[in-house]
Amino acid sequence: MNIETEQEEDGRWIAEVPELSGVMVYGNSKEEAVLKVKALALRIIADRIEHGEDTPELGEVFAGSV
Repeated sequence: MNIETEQEEDGRWIAEVPELSGVMVYGNSKEEAVLKVKALALRIIADRIEHGEDTPELGEVFAGSV
């Protein structure tokens, strides 16, 4: 999965995993936003596994991250 980042006008950073709907976080730095979005994405994937839902290929998790 890819992580997309963008800096807001107020200086905060947004990090998002487009393959996982709703997985988007803010951080004070790019690195903080990336760490937070990785943690959130892993929680979402774990929840989906527990409930027998489809998940992205785990070998592709966080491809191309910072």
